[in-house]
Amino acid sequence: MNDSGKSSLQINLSILLIVCFNFASYVCNGLPLAVLPGYVLNDLGLTSVVAGIVIGVQYLATLLSRPMAGSLADRLGAKRSVVYGLSGLILSGALTSLAIFLHGLPWLALPLLLAGRVVLGMSSAMISTPSCAWAIGTCGTPHTAKVMSWNGIAAYGGTAVGAPLGVLLRDGLHLASIGLATALTGIFALVFALTKRPAPLVPGVRLPFGHVFLAVMPNGMVMACSSAGFGSLTAFIALYFDSLGWANAAYCLSGFGIGFIAARLASSSLLPRFGGYRVVAVCMLVQSLGLVLVWLAPLPLIVMVGAALTGIGVSWVYPGLALETLARTPPANRGSALSALSLFFDLAVGMAGPVMGFIAAGFGYAGVFLCSALLSLGGFVLVLFLYRRHAQPSTVQL
Repeated sequence: MNDSGKSSLQINLSILLIVCFNFASYVCNGLPLAVLPGYVLNDLGLTSVVAGIVIGVQYLATLLSRPMAGSLADRLGAKRSVVYGLSGLILSGALTSLAIFLHGLPWLALPLLLAGRVVLGMSSAMISTPSCAWAIGTCGTPHTAKVMSWNGIAAYGGTAVGAPLGVLLRDGLHLASIGLATALTGIFALVFALTKRPAPLVPGVRLPFGHVFLAVMPNGMVMACSSAGFGSLTAFIALYFDSLGWANAAYCLSGFGIGFIAARLASSSLLPRFGGYRVVAVCMLVQSLGLVLVWLAPLPLIVMVGAALTGIGVSWVYPGLALETLARTPPANRGSALSALSLFFDLAVGMAGPVMGFIAAGFGYAGVFLCSALLSLGGFVLVLFLYRRHAQPSTVQL
């Protein structure tokens, strides 16, 4: 049973009150981003390599936890997965604060800090796509596009809130307060989650995650082609600006975020009207255009425009592909399918740094964005093939 008989306002509220858990998770993800590297370098007296490992190990943990999170959501219920993830936020916050208080003992503080980061990464996987599965199971599959859209806004918005909040907490209170804030966020979100009813478990055969992964792979490859551009932009835009003697590279990331969220908010009727694959095809072209502008831009302002176009292009790729994926996935395996699709995002973003680093070494930083644009065009060709193979585009109501 779902909430499909409710009014539009009630449906919207039901979705918001579930994707808010993903917002809480990404606030916690953002809190340490701008402050932990300095702690590792200055307080623990370790190297920049170790600082990079401390930040990166969270994303590795998220990547490796995706299959477990999807299977858990399918077998035990999406709410159970989210509850486990929120509990992990509490543990992660406690470990982080303890590690910061023990800065005088680097041999003990570093393992505790790494453990906290690993738990945070696992928690993120247990919350993000299971929140989608929970909302879809509660409100019904016709609202899939809205769930995916709002869950993405929650993720980007949470990171945008968390990163500056972490700096404010460090400067106004104490660095250890970021761990306390993480734990408190987890506690409040967990208490709220426990009051909400779970989505009913869908009967049916639970396929092994490997089978689901292979079935999702064609859509996942499109996801990877899009995500590589995002990963390249975040990893290399500052270095690109430095190489050209330009300042204010951070505004490019702001432009990307503004374009992404504005497109999500302004074009919510696209998927119901045109279906997932056609929307994704247009998005891949827009993303390609944005990356070409970044590649060829003679002025910083043009790069910022290109970054904003890239954000607009990226905005509807995941919801569109998720819509088409779920339309061809048995409902009993919904959580695994969404986790598999997210896995391609994780892989592409994670590989963009080292792979594009080789491109930059051989062709300069501008070559990174040309290569990313070509990947987006490759994704466009692939999505056209998928659209023609699946003659009828799926539709949803918003």
